Amino acid sequence: MPKITAVNIRPGTIIEHDGGLWASVKVNHVKPGKGGAFAQVELKNLRDGRKLNERFRSEDKVEEVSLENKDQQFLYETDGRLVFMDAETYEQVEIDAELLGDRRPFLQDGMTATVQYVGEEPLSVRIPQKVTCRIAETEPIMNGATATKTNKPAILENGVRVMVPPFIGPDELIIVNTETMEYSERA
Repeated sequence: MPKITAVNIRPGTIIEHDGGLWASVKVNHVKPGKGGAFAQVELKNLRDGRKLNERFRSEDKVEEVSLENKDQQFLYETDGRLVFMDAETYEQVEIDAELLGDRRPFLQDGMTATVQYVGEEPLSVRIPQKVTCRIAETEPIMNGATATKTNKPAILENGVRVMVPPFIGPDELIIVNTETMEYSERA
């Protein structure tokens, strides 16, 4: 693994630190008037989700870890494990469903997701940013309410609760942003 200096740490950089794999979430490079420059880095453990604030001097060296991204197709879920298939080799891999966190309900059968690996170990799963979902229940359409900026609650077929504009009714297809968990547009 290549070593980089602390001044080269950016948000999203994956490093090996204290025997674990950490992703830098926030980085603040500081050059005080007195003393040496340093990087104040907020790290998130990729295996257990712990957070850590660490201060690296500008001349400190850390090991950068490169992740391998593979596009894989989601097949099914069994006992809290998600089964993905590599489209090129048809090899199947089981991944813990907790890697997706609160985005898990948006994973649909046959969906292609990007699985990030370190060696043979899957560390994270990225699903598409926008997913089409069906409204299971919401209040009826309010006539003449298209001019207002107020939204109403709706429950999707996957059980997720989102706020939608008043002109959206039950059984309609909408596009949801999986990063913000918000209504994006009609499908």
